[in-house]
Amino acid sequence: MLELTNSTCVSSQHGISQVTSNDNDNKADERRRREQMLEAFRSRFNTEPTVGARAPGRVDLMGSHTDYNEGFVLTLAINRDTWIMAAPRSDNAVNLASLNLDSACQFDVESFDAKIEGWGQYVQGVAAVLHAAGHPLIGFDGLVHGTVPIGSGLSSSASLEAAAATLFEQLGGFELGGLEKAKLCQQAENEWVGVNCGILDQYSSILGEAGEALILDCRSLTHQYATMPANLRPVICNTCAPRKLTGSEYGQRRTQCEQAASYFGEQDNSIKSLRDVSLDLFREHQTNLSDEVRKRAQFIIEENARVGQLAEALKSNDLPAIKELTAASFVGARDLFEISVPAMQQMFDTMISAPGCVGCRQAGAGFGGCMIALVATDHVTDFCESVTANYERESGLKPEVYPVQTAPSAGKLALD
Repeated sequence: MLELTNSTCVSSQHGISQVTSNDNDNKADERRRREQMLEAFRSRFNTEPTVGARAPGRVDLMGSHTDYNEGFVLTLAINRDTWIMAAPRSDNAVNLASLNLDSACQFDVESFDAKIEGWGQYVQGVAAVLHAAGHPLIGFDGLVHGTVPIGSGLSSSASLEAAAATLFEQLGGFELGGLEKAKLCQQAENEWVGVNCGILDQYSSILGEAGEALILDCRSLTHQYATMPANLRPVICNTCAPRKLTGSEYGQRRTQCEQAASYFGEQDNSIKSLRDVSLDLFREHQTNLSDEVRKRAQFIIEENARVGQLAEALKSNDLPAIKELTAASFVGARDLFEISVPAMQQMFDTMISAPGCVGCRQAGAGFGGCMIALVATDHVTDFCESVTANYERESGLKPEVYPVQTAPSAGKLALD
């Protein structure tokens, strides 16, 4: 999935507080963030916000690119999120400003003839699909702030979409089911923004749960939960390398997967996607595929199997299995799906040798951005310090390295 911009390591501006790595400071950080955002809202709009919405970003523990192949993904909603504060208007206008990007946009909630440019089209797209579905929309003045690093693979776009849909629900006085909301947000990204993404990111943001990893079945659009072990902590490691993921790379990988699925469907008409292809069947027919299509299919088939295997390893706290599975995922993403870049290899090497690292791999669509490590809880500080120093020394890039917590799904934002 595309992110809000192609820039990396873009976070907050104008003194707005960030979520820190210290759990004891998180509540204080949220209070400061809320107070500073309220002050900025009053200054910009000369009124008080009356409604608010929040939605988390997400990181996948296993399942790169398996979502649009109707497979499985093991994902976490995390406490890096998007906040929107708003005050309703008496007309149909939406005036929306971003504190992260120091920019603003405007659109009408009754007329969608003209598509706006930039980050605002994600919100406009949500409004457009809600309007087409017959939901009542109210104009508003709004202020957005996010702690999901933009363009990093943690789904800043889906977080914004989910927060926007939650805000429109409150303003319009209607309520969407979780799956319905996720589908509408995905539709906004597919049809309005023009990115042919799967539903993983929106589903994770809208249906994730604190303390749990979510095992998403991307065919049935159902899920189960796997409780995260208390002795492991997810740590985000942002390579901060220039990330130029565009629709072309994403679309190309998807097309190659569809070509492979089409071939196997000709061998067995019960096969609808790569999810249905066993490794034995793949090996029997792999020489009939082009080299690129063969590699893409092999990665997806193996990666899909790793999702269930990692979920079981987490449940049983099997640390050697976690290390083996995450490493295999990274190698497959690099050599078979070819979504890695040199900075990701450097980050992987740095993470795997850092104190307390149990396992690590890529996150998001690849081509740079963030990676994820599972770290022994009592080594988190040492891990973060080691990765930060060693990656910068080896790559010349200053990374963002921080532990995260699982987070509740998208919902209302308390304004007091």
